Amino acid sequence: MNEKLKQKVIDYAQQIGIDKIGFTSAEPFRELEKILHRHRELGYESGFEEKDIDKRVNPKFTLKNAKSIIAIAIAYPSKIPQPPKGVEGEYRGFVARLAWGIDYHLILQEKLNQLGIYLKQMVPDAEYVAMTDTGVLSDHAVAERAGIGWIGKNSLLITPEFGSYVYLGEMITNISFPEDHPMENQCGDCTRCLDACPTQAIVQAGQVNAKRCLSYITQRKDMLEEELMEKLGNRLYGCDTCQIVCPKNKGINFGHQEKTLPNPELAKPLLKPLLTISNKEFKETWRQTAAAWRGKKPIQRNVIIALAHFKDKTALPLLKDLLINDERPVIRQTSAWSLGKIGGKEVEEILLQAKIKEKDDKVLQEIIRSLNKLANEGILS
Repeated sequence: MNEKLKQKVIDYAQQIGIDKIGFTSAEPFRELEKILHRHRELGYESGFEEKDIDKRVNPKFTLKNAKSIIAIAIAYPSKIPQPPKGVEGEYRGFVARLAWGIDYHLILQEKLNQLGIYLKQMVPDAEYVAMTDTGVLSDHAVAERAGIGWIGKNSLLITPEFGSYVYLGEMITNISFPEDHPMENQCGDCTRCLDACPTQAIVQAGQVNAKRCLSYITQRKDMLEEELMEKLGNRLYGCDTCQIVCPKNKGINFGHQEKTLPNPELAKPLLKPLLTISNKEFKETWRQTAAAWRGKKPIQRNVIIALAHFKDKTALPLLKDLLINDERPVIRQTSAWSLGKIGGKEVEEILLQAKIKEKDDKVLQEIIRSLNKLANEGILS
């Protein structure tokens, strides 16, 4: 009976636009448990994870009567159809592909809710708990065990059809479904993701130091270390480097999911307007994207770093205003660093003016560092 039910669920999933679906047991993820404990010992956690490892590896902590887990995948595009081009003085930043369309949490939750309603129609006493990466389970571990793909050396799930450009979600249920078989790992001896990672965050195959990952770093709210700011480039949210270089992603671009399609002006936004955007404007423009969940401050800090990356002198009036007048110390401190990177006689005057007014020790230290940098370059009078 459950084989027939499984096929009905698969058929319905296809009807509602789920790209891949797989089934696995609700048994604990014991191998993952060892990995997570080791990860914690090494200090590789980002801090965004569920703190209780038992909850992360045992589905029965989420649903007491759990018997199976249904894993789903939704493909998202890797290319912007008509990307806007940056020109001198009008530089653009870049948002990672997973945040191009409508917030993927909303997309997945909608599909999982539809699937749950259908399941209840088929089995009235069915119980289920649906979740995406805000849930306690590891989406990648669930999807791998459910046969949707394999976990690559960059720790992302890779599918044969869509590469790693997939959103993942799952549903724990009290229905016992026949299990699918995990796929063979097809990465072979390829190390392109390890070699290309800008911060060497991929420590070894399948192990990522989240604190070094630029995707996590773009979401931090504090002042970044200089080494990381140098590596950030014009990334505003997330990082796609390890996906771009992956041979399994070569030539892959699926735009059939309408809600995942990018708004070019949000996928590659102009930098300078983001420095003066109001809270209201930011919420109205960005609220439906996954990039908005940390608020505008991390994005604005990343914009300031990107302007330094481009050495954009047209941004000096904006950076001056932020350094002297902004209430947020992190923004002032990053502006001081950015100005020092851009350099020039005009920057010296801005920094000296700010030095007189600044009361925050960390910001003041950054202003002095930038002045010293200019002096070493022979710019100061």
